[in-house]
Amino acid sequence: MINAIAHYWNEQIHDLKMSNQPVGTLGFFDDLDVYRFEKLRYLPVLVDFEGFVGKRLLEVGCGIGTDLVRFARGGASVTGVDLAERAIELAAKNFALHGLYGCSDLRVADGESLPFEDNSFSVVYGHGVLQYTANPRRMVKECWRVLEPGGEAIFMVYNRVSWLNLLSLVMGVDLEHADAPVLQKYSLHEFRTLLGDFAKIQVIPERFPVRSRLHRGVKGTLYNGLFVGAFNAIPRLFVRRFGWHLMAFCLK
Repeated sequence: MINAIAHYWNEQIHDLKMSNQPVGTLGFFDDLDVYRFEKLRYLPVLVDFEGFVGKRLLEVGCGIGTDLVRFARGGASVTGVDLAERAIELAAKNFALHGLYGCSDLRVADGESLPFEDNSFSVVYGHGVLQYTANPRRMVKECWRVLEPGGEAIFMVYNRVSWLNLLSLVMGVDLEHADAPVLQKYSLHEFRTLLGDFAKIQVIPERFPVRSRLHRGVKGTLYNGLFVGAFNAIPRLFVRRFGWHLMAFCLK
């Protein structure tokens, strides 16, 4: 299964189609950074990318390094691992083109069997990774193992009880990467249970509708022109638990 997952992500680099610039160029990486944080406006609000100065930070499933570059710019000592060789190659280019030479350790590695000693990192970050791995429980245990005592882990998974999951079913529009070898979604309770080894867990539902560049046609027009505005007119108090992303902040 791990080989199938690695093969898929070598062929399906996340958000690859969101740039018209040649793959691997500075413009390409900057386009994908803009797109990611346009879509995930909540992320730099909840995660202080400049708040880990001098910390040893590991990103599991780092992809092309979009988030990891931000952590590095913020002063963290960063390590990134990913199953996909192509992703690690692009991440290395991303760092080099942004002038971040020699400040990262980028490796092809399996998050379910991390090649690091116990207590190696102050922070472990895995945004959108647990839902795509064969054994998420094993990955969580590995992340816990390599964290130092008192260290922080930050994870994101997809909320099964969410507006986007329901909209996908009603509208007959597949979720992005619905064809991945593994795609798991979690309830709040299930996610907390998955993270049970940690001493302290805070889960914050996030990611509410924003206008999309991904979908076109009538359904895209209805989504952008009607649904986004109507949903966001509802007070967050009533819809908070239905956010598509479940962000977890955990202490070992």
